[in-house]
Amino acid sequence: MNLLFICCSTLLFAMIIVLGLRYLPGEQFQMVAVVPARKQAGSSWEGVNFTWYGLVIAGSTCLSLLYALILLRAAAVPLNGVLALFALILAICIPAAGTMARLVEKKRYTFTIGGAFFCGMVIIPWAILGVNQLLAALQQAQIDTRAVLAAMGIAYILGEGLGRLACLSFGCCYGKPLAACSPRTRRLLAELAVVFEAPTKKAVYEGALAGEKLIPIQGITSLVYTSTGLLAAGCYLRGWYCTAFLSSLLVSQLWRFFSETLRADFRGFGTVSAYQKMSLAVLPYGVWMVLKPLSSAPTSLPSIGHGLTILGEPLAMISLQLLCLLLFFHFGRSRVTASTLEFQVVEGHT
Repeated sequence: MNLLFICCSTLLFAMIIVLGLRYLPGEQFQMVAVVPARKQAGSSWEGVNFTWYGLVIAGSTCLSLLYALILLRAAAVPLNGVLALFALILAICIPAAGTMARLVEKKRYTFTIGGAFFCGMVIIPWAILGVNQLLAALQQAQIDTRAVLAAMGIAYILGEGLGRLACLSFGCCYGKPLAACSPRTRRLLAELAVVFEAPTKKAVYEGALAGEKLIPIQGITSLVYTSTGLLAAGCYLRGWYCTAFLSSLLVSQLWRFFSETLRADFRGFGTVSAYQKMSLAVLPYGVWMVLKPLSSAPTSLPSIGHGLTILGEPLAMISLQLLCLLLFFHFGRSRVTASTLEFQVVEGHT
């Protein structure tokens, strides 16, 4: 049953990644909707753009959280404590995605997943401790630190792996031009290179790289992260919580450090960016968290059959749907692009 679950997950994520790599770099997959906001002179309207970037970020985040809920239910971790913990961490990490980008890059209208992850890692053990104290005061079952850390580590690496496809849509987090790489790298990645043409893609308006073949760093990251997340999920279902968490943490942060050497977008000042420093800083902290947990509670060997029962929990499913809408409106509303709309009657269709 566990193997079937991992195989089905692999098939699902592979389909998402293949479709994302094929279609999202295209110009037609940057804006998913435009809403008229203010009337302009004449018959035109100023529009608000909602992006595929926001839709992919929202979908990948909620899909990864659903994956974590399935794993936690499989290990019989209490649902109430988990939902409270998720709500607390998201309340800090969502604003941190914009705040950390402004502090590091000095740009107002941008987001950073790396900065948000760093803030989340800092607060996770203390958040678990606080939630457990609240559950103890309410005389309810507490949550196990290692099981929760492992599930959240898997959720993070899967969510960022799928979320990197959003960068293909907006043209951000773009790789270096192949023309600036070694001949071996050019030969290896020539058929996989990403090309952006639309003037509203970040690689075009910021990097002036229209029509250039770029290292497909977004797609490579998606493959590295989702593969690692699935392997970690296999470890989790065998009860190897420390292995699942540490593999997710080490691969994600070491790859983040290395992958920035393959990118051409602005990542802050200095030879080694602040995001790279953050990725290295959380490694010893993460090892300490899982080896010396601040709190623990008994868990059973995970059973994926039991885990899938979370799909019938109205509280969890409705919460995820509401979160998906919130994330779409937060990350999807474009502040760096604009549009003008006009409406008219189609002759002969009246």
